[in-house]
Amino acid sequence: MSALEAHFGGPDRPAGRLRDLLAEHVESVPTGGAIDWVTYYFRDRGLAEALARAGRRGVRVEVTLDGWPRTPHANDAVIAFLRKELGDGLRVVAHPMDATPCGKLVRPRLHEKLYCFSHPEPVAFIGSFNPSGDVPEEQPELLRAIGDQNRGHNLLVELRDTALHGRLVEHARGLHRQHHGPFDRFRSNANRSLYGAGVAIHFLPRVRRDPVIELLGRCGAHHHVRMAASHLSGPTSLRILRGMLRRGTRLEILAEATERRVPPHIETQLRAAGAVIRRFTHPEGLPMHAKFTLIDGEGERWSVFGSFNWTEPSRRFNREIAAISGDGELFDALAARWKVIQAQLGAGPGALTSGAP
Repeated sequence: MSALEAHFGGPDRPAGRLRDLLAEHVESVPTGGAIDWVTYYFRDRGLAEALARAGRRGVRVEVTLDGWPRTPHANDAVIAFLRKELGDGLRVVAHPMDATPCGKLVRPRLHEKLYCFSHPEPVAFIGSFNPSGDVPEEQPELLRAIGDQNRGHNLLVELRDTALHGRLVEHARGLHRQHHGPFDRFRSNANRSLYGAGVAIHFLPRVRRDPVIELLGRCGAHHHVRMAASHLSGPTSLRILRGMLRRGTRLEILAEATERRVPPHIETQLRAAGAVIRRFTHPEGLPMHAKFTLIDGEGERWSVFGSFNWTEPSRRFNREIAAISGDGELFDALAARWKVIQAQLGAGPGALTSGAP
C-alpha cells in the first residue's frame, strides 16, 4: 500500500470535501496529541472552532497564518477568534509595511499549506487547499475575490510516513517561531530537503537550485508533461516551459480561467511554441486551484505537487512547498483526475487549444 494518497475537491465532489477531511482529523486527535497547521487563507470559522475545541481538550495546537494575504483582511475574523482561544498557539506572520507597495519585498507571503496531525496515526497533508471559505458564507464578494476553494478543483496529498511526519512538524514549528523576511532563502530549513516513502519535499525560496526546475530541465523529446496550473506568469516560467518545447517535450496545460492568474500573453506565447493549453471555465466562476504536474517518459513517471505557483513571487519570494514523487499509485490517481478536469472543459470559449493533440 502506498504511503501517499491524493484527495480531491471539485465541482463533481461534495462541497467542502477537503475542509471536512481536515475537520475529521482535528476531531480525532485526543488529549496529549498535537496539531500543527501552516496556511495562507483561513476564513473557515467552523474549522477554527474545531481547533479551539481541540486546544480545550488538551491537544497542543499551533497555527501559523499569513496576516496580510493578497486579499487583505480576509483572515481577520479567524485571527481574532484564534488569538483569543489559542493564545501563543496562533502565530500571525505580518509586518508593519505589509500594506505598502514594497510590503511583499519586506515580508514575502507565507503561502505554504501544511496540515499535520499526531493521531490516530501520524499524518500530514500538503497541497493547494486553503480553508478560505466559510459556512454560512457571509461575505460572498470576498469569496469571489479569493475563489471558492470548497467547490472548485483542489488537491491535498496525505503523507503517512511517520518519520517524514516528524520532520514536517519540525518544519511547521520552525515557521511558527522564526522571524519572516526577505532573507528566508538563506535559512537552513529553507535549503534542506525532506525524504520519505516515495516522496521528496523541498522548500522555496532557496539558495540551492530549484529541484522542480532541474527535473523539468531533463525533459526532452521522449517526455510528456501535463500541468494543472492555477497561476502561470512571469519570464522564468515562460523560459522554462519554452525550453522544454524547444527540446521536443509534449506539453499540455490545464489553466485557470482568470486572466490575472494566467495572462493572455503567456498563453499566446506558449501556444505559439507548441504547447496545448486549455482553460477551465465554470458557469459559477469556480476556480481551478489544483496545482500538480505529471512527467512521463524514458521509463519514469514523476508527480510534482504542493503550494507553489508558476509565478515570479512564488519562485523568488514566497514561502512554498514543492514535492516530487515517483510513487506509481499517486501518479495514476493524479492522471485520472487530470482526465476528469479535462472532461469538464467542454467546447466553450475556455477550451482554447493549439499544438499537437
